[in-house]
Amino acid sequence: MQSLINQLRPGAVRTVKVTGFDGADVLVQVVDAEGEEAEIGRIPRQEASMRRMEHPSELFEVGQEIEAEEIGRWRGGQLHLSSRACEIPALRSFLLALERGQVVAGTVSEVHNFGVFVHIDAEPDGLCTGFIRVPDLTWGWINHPSEAVEAGQRITAEVITAETRSGQVTLSLKALQEDPLIRFAGQVGRILTGPITKIVPFGVFVQLAPDVVGFLHLSELTDDPAETPDQLVDEGELITVKVAEVDLQRHRVRLGAADGADRT
Repeated sequence: MQSLINQLRPGAVRTVKVTGFDGADVLVQVVDAEGEEAEIGRIPRQEASMRRMEHPSELFEVGQEIEAEEIGRWRGGQLHLSSRACEIPALRSFLLALERGQVVAGTVSEVHNFGVFVHIDAEPDGLCTGFIRVPDLTWGWINHPSEAVEAGQRITAEVITAETRSGQVTLSLKALQEDPLIRFAGQVGRILTGPITKIVPFGVFVQLAPDVVGFLHLSELTDDPAETPDQLVDEGELITVKVAEVDLQRHRVRLGAADGADRT
């Protein structure tokens, strides 16, 4: 995760002059402080603009000077840049002012099955910069993001990344919530009973406590041959299991068969 975050950190902003087009890429020359043309660079099509377009020539013309952010070097060391990262100065300033771990407030704009869009307070008018991935909504098990938040709801979240090239701030609600497994870690070795919340081909998930779900492998369900767990159990059925392991780093609870264990 940290290596990915490092790649998303904004690069230096350069003034460049458009010299032509290579397919859908924009060819540019870097202009130094004295205004002399220098290094040749390239703006890939996907980095040209946040606006919809058929070809970058709709937005840029040869000889035009623009600002672009350095994003790396490819093709034998050629400099690649992003003009979209500098396209809206107010947006760039807003994003650069945010830091990882910073707590921000906002209003949920839209809820989709893949995540949640958020209007962050003080973002430029007309934009929606915040986004929360499904795994960052809650520690608990949910079938859809609408079980965690709803449109119009005011929220407080932690900044994961603020990315100038996408114009998006990745947020986490979960980061401000206590990890329920920290307290549950003391349950290792205990026998617990809970409902089966989901059946998958290789095992079942069992609700053990609020926001705590453990996994029981198919091999722990029976000693007899069985191709799938749904041949043995049903979703919603209560099952008694032993807490075999609580992995805080991977945020997983491994369960075992309860037979032969001491009940506490």
